Amino acid sequence: MRVSAESSGNGSGTPVGDGGPARVGFFTDTSVCIGCKACEVACKEWNAIPEDGLDFTSMSFDNSGGLGADTWRHVAFVEQREPLGFQDPGVGRPGAGTVDLGMPSFELPGAGTGADGRGEFRWLMSSDVCKHCTSAACLDVCPTGALFRTEFGTVVVQEDICNGCGYCVPACPYGVIDKREDDGRVWKCTLCYDRIGDGLEPACAKACPTDSIQFGDLDELRERAERRVADLREAGVSSARLYGEDPGNGVDGAGAFFLLLDEPEVYGLPPDPVVTTRDLASMWAHAGVAATALLVGAVAAFAGRR
Repeated sequence: MRVSAESSGNGSGTPVGDGGPARVGFFTDTSVCIGCKACEVACKEWNAIPEDGLDFTSMSFDNSGGLGADTWRHVAFVEQREPLGFQDPGVGRPGAGTVDLGMPSFELPGAGTGADGRGEFRWLMSSDVCKHCTSAACLDVCPTGALFRTEFGTVVVQEDICNGCGYCVPACPYGVIDKREDDGRVWKCTLCYDRIGDGLEPACAKACPTDSIQFGDLDELRERAERRVADLREAGVSSARLYGEDPGNGVDGAGAFFLLLDEPEVYGLPPDPVVTTRDLASMWAHAGVAATALLVGAVAAFAGRR
């Protein structure tokens, strides 16, 4: 896949050109994720991603562990002994008005008033993916232009241009980008660039049976997500929050954001992601000043010898 300079976008994350396609992205509502992993399977099938093993990771029913070159969608299973959704006491329990979050939850022996006091058991499930950052550090450090900004505002790797330098791997604040051991090139979610170019939704969103993964215009998704959080909080789920949607955060907002029911760290997400190249310009400026001073010193020393 190769694109022209006119359609490649810029490092700031804003789609190029006035009147072009609206920026699109993902809104993942983890409160209705059932952990079926249909998104993982659909992603692999559509993008012909190699099998990365069916290993027991010791993390509940999670068999993939995290995002990587061969895992572009990853469903996390977080086991907790907490009330469902951290809702107010009595909300969502029999006889108290049920809040249907679509999440698996059940009582352990001795839960509630039991002698061992273990309480309710719940799974927090979330399908993680590349965030397609507004300010993408991976774009800043790529020396070949293999990473580019599409006309939809998403970030894609051109595998035929990637030289395997790996600069983008540590630059990503979310640890999304990874290299394949067999060919040395980096791979990640393309947000199904080939599908959305034909007016189709990404394979993962198409396969999701609960609409946990929602695809569309990013501004419209943000409005939808805010309404969903408000509804959950009104129902007593005070822990509901959005992650990655705020343009004022460390990466100026993400093209893939989430509704969470706990702190980001619980899901393996950084609480305060930053653009790792934010000080790059000043670093180059300081390096230029230092190089100039070194050159002047060398010239002066040479002149003194003469």
